[in-house]
Amino acid sequence: MTEATRAGIDLIQRIIPHRYPFLLVDRVEDIVGYQSARGIKNVTMNEPHFQGHFPGNPIMPGVTIVEAMAQTAAVMVGTALDMADRNMLVYFMAIEKCKFRRMVGPGDVLEMYLETMRGKPGGKVWKFAGTAKVGEEIAAEAEFTAMMDLPKE
Repeated sequence: MTEATRAGIDLIQRIIPHRYPFLLVDRVEDIVGYQSARGIKNVTMNEPHFQGHFPGNPIMPGVTIVEAMAQTAAVMVGTALDMADRNMLVYFMAIEKCKFRRMVGPGDVLEMYLETMRGKPGGKVWKFAGTAKVGEEIAAEAEFTAMMDLPKE
């Protein structure tokens, strides 16, 4: 395991395969092994979903907030388990207890706080709890289960 406590965009792209327009986390900080981390997404008007969601009242879709939390979790685990350049794929298996509490729009800084509820090195199925905030306000909360898949070497 590596001792990295943060992942910038270069490391993020070496861990997860997502790219524009679906790379939804700019950096991950405060990584504590595979236990917890804080992801940061700078929300900008030039993101493609704002063209249609909603014209004149741009709101980040809730599903993309949950996806940003999931990407944060994948980067946290990938950083802790030294998965850079290993072509790891991560698939949702379940999303539970999902609630949206505040709209997120251009100019907001979305911070995603993730904790591992279940999962261990070598395991394929992991469960996470996430809270997304703008400042001190909760924007969304969810628990989700994901499968970490590595290609056969």
